[in-house]
Amino acid sequence: MSDPERELRVSKIRNGTVIDHITAGQALNVLAILGIDGDEGVGVSIGMNVPSDKLGTKDVVKVEDRELSQGEVDVLSLLAPEATVNIVREFEVVDKKRVERPERVVGLLTCPNHNCITNQDEPVESAFGVVDDGVRCEFCGEIVREDIGDHLAVH
Repeated sequence: MSDPERELRVSKIRNGTVIDHITAGQALNVLAILGIDGDEGVGVSIGMNVPSDKLGTKDVVKVEDRELSQGEVDVLSLLAPEATVNIVREFEVVDKKRVERPERVVGLLTCPNHNCITNQDEPVESAFGVVDDGVRCEFCGEIVREDIGDHLAVH
């Protein structure tokens, strides 16, 4: 029997994507990665810092009428390594997948090294290799270990 005080009361979506087990506090960065800023006209529900048996607290994002590509799912792993992505059609989960870390991320992050060529007025797109403890700039070698969301190029 579930505890009514611990239930998250957000209505089911007919079609779209539910991203669950997002690292607490990262939901808005997840929306930024997906390019969702509210102007699209699609329904978005966000639960932030909600109770989770697995994580202690977590964020949840529901995006109506949009299914994420595998590339989008993989990039989410940088912010939410424990996330699960559920594809919903006619109120039923038809596909459930765990995120997987990509080997490389291009054009999504900014390098924190102000002297990096990607931060100069050069036609160079940022590129980061994904390493065990974060991401490494392929141009200058700078490693971002924490707060990867603070380096999103899509803010």
